[in-house]
Amino acid sequence: MVNYRIQIRRSAEKELERISQKDRKRIIERILALEKDPRPAGVKKLSGEEKYRVRQGGYRILYEINDELITIVVVRITHRRDAYRH
Repeated sequence: MVNYRIQIRRSAEKELERISQKDRKRIIERILALEKDPRPAGVKKLSGEEKYRVRQGGYRILYEINDELITIVVVRITHRRDAYRH
């Protein structure tokens, strides 16, 4: 199986910087695990969008998968209460 390349948008990086160190470490591990399996157990495709959501504790990682370019783009990393507000 091919490893996907992960890109994190600058806005998602800023959101990650605001998260506590303990939670940040787990989120980063979860994002890195997406390299090998971009659609792990528990992933949800968001309705009406070409984005996916994976949970990590109280946080949600929203990302897009481009199978042609073998790339994952992390769009948002946010607390679950704010994850789906636009």
